[in-house]
Parts: sequence; C-alpha cells; structure tokens
Amino acid sequence: MKPKPQPRDAFELFQAHFDQLLDPSHELVVLAKKIDWRNMETAFTDCYCPDIGAPAKAVRLMVGLHYLKFAFNESDESLVARWVENPYWQYFCGYTHMQHECPIHPTSMTKWRNRLGARRLEKLLEETIDLAVREKHLPKNDLARVTVDTTVQEKNITFPTDSKLLYKAIGKLGDAAKSRGIPLRQSYVRVGKRAAVKAGRYAHAKQFKRMRRQLRKLRTYVGRLIRDIGRKATQIDDELATLLGRADRIRRQQPKDAKKLYSLHEPEVQCISKAKPTSGTGLARRWRWRRPIAATGS
Repeated sequence: MKPKPQPRDAFELFQAHFDQLLDPSHELVVLAKKIDWRNMETAFTDCYCPDIGAPAKAVRLMVGLHYLKFAFNESDESLVARWVENPYWQYFCGYTHMQHECPIHPTSMTKWRNRLGARRLEKLLEETIDLAVREKHLPKNDLARVTVDTTVQEKNITFPTDSKLLYKAIGKLGDAAKSRGIPLRQSYVRVGKRAAVKAGRYAHAKQFKRMRRQLRKLRTYVGRLIRDIGRKATQIDDELATLLGRADRIRRQQPKDAKKLYSLHEPEVQCISKAKPTSGTGLARRWRWRRPIAATGS
C-alpha cells in the first residue's frame, strides 16, 4: 500500500524540535532543504499498490537512507544503527523530533531496492545532478559528454596502425557488398593484404618512404571500393552508409590528425595523448571510452 502520513505522537509536544537543536549551516540540513523530495514521491508512486497490504514507509525516509548509505559508505545494518544515534541523519530523512528506534529493519532496504528496480533507482542520481545544476555547482556544458578512463578494461581492439585499419576497411566493405548482392569490380582483399604486410615490414625496418607508398596503395583500394559500392548499390541502408562513412574517414585521416578513428566497430574509443612508462624501455598507450550522452535537464 502507498505510504501514509506519519501520525504525530503526543510525546512530541514535550520534545525539542530539531530546528531548535541542530546547526542550520550543517551540510545535511542545507542539503535536505534543497532536494526536491516531492518529485521523488511522485516518481515512485506507481511502485505501490493503492489499497492492498500494509502502508509502506515514507518515500523520503527510504530515499534519504539510501543517500546516506552511499554518501558515508555504510552497510544496511550499520546505517540503521547509526541513524538512531545521529539527529542530523534523522532530520535529513524528514523527521522533526529525536527518534530512539529506527522505523525500519535493515532488510527493508534491500526489499525497497528490489521493488523499485535499477531503472527507477537512477532517479536518485538524476536528482543529485539536477541539484548541482540548479545550485550552479555544475555547468550544463560539463554534462554534454562524459569521459570514463578505462585503462584496465579489456577491449576487442588491436593496436590501430594505419595499414591494419585500411585493410580491415577493405574486408568490411567487401563483406557488406557481398551480403547485399552488390557486384564489385575487384575486392582488393589479396592485394590489400600484401600491401598491409609490406607496410608493417617497412615500418619495422624504418624504411618509411616505402611504407608510405604501401599506405597510399591501401588508401587507393579503399577509395575504389567506396566509389564502386556507391555507384552499384540500388539502395544504401543506414548500416552500409555508416560503414562507408567510417571507411572514408579512415582513408582520409593522417597520423597526426586530431580525433582519429581507431576502430570500425567501436568508434567511441580514443587514445589518450600522453603515455606512461612500462617496466621496459617502451611506452604503453592508454585507452579510454568517450561516449556522448544527453545532458540531464535541471
């Protein structure tokens, strides 16, 4: 059943109100006055049955306990125990007088999270971001893109040399044309592989002039495939158009260009410009996800 208003105890008439006891400049007191608790209650109303079962605990109590749990890195059991001892925590959860017993059991925290689900729990994070934007602690421009450094995360990406990327584009374009029944003048798979191998060997031998000659061949092959598919395709779907655009981007990019494309299947991956020393004499490149997300409105 939906939460009901808490009944007032007659004993509260003889108790001191929190407004008379607590420091109004305390961070929890200030934060409790700025959070939009009514918006939380509206967002979680559909999680409760209107007329069946016992009345649920107040939404502000449960939301406040979860904020405190993650803010102070507490378990459910220790959170309930500390809540009784801390009047600031009680005020943050919507109480006006000192409570000597916690109104919930620690297992109620887990049951409440299971009731809401992961998607509704994201509302707690959204409210913190909206509050930061409303109080002008976080500019809206900072929410246009979120960068997460995943240095130790395994990715299905090999070291992105130009010859390897160009040869992979040749293979992807050939497969896309074959699956759509587009007859190609030449697939360039065999000659492209030979040019990619030679480019790698010349780079290892520091014969960069010969290496650049092979890279020009690979770029020529990719350009020919793009033009051939564009001429003969009766209808270019979204997947093929995306592949053609990425292949052309790989064909045009140069070694020192900014915002290079390092992978055809994961274009969001970018390379951090700096490198860190390893145990040997070489340098290990670091990788990170950069995925743009929609900014959360205030």
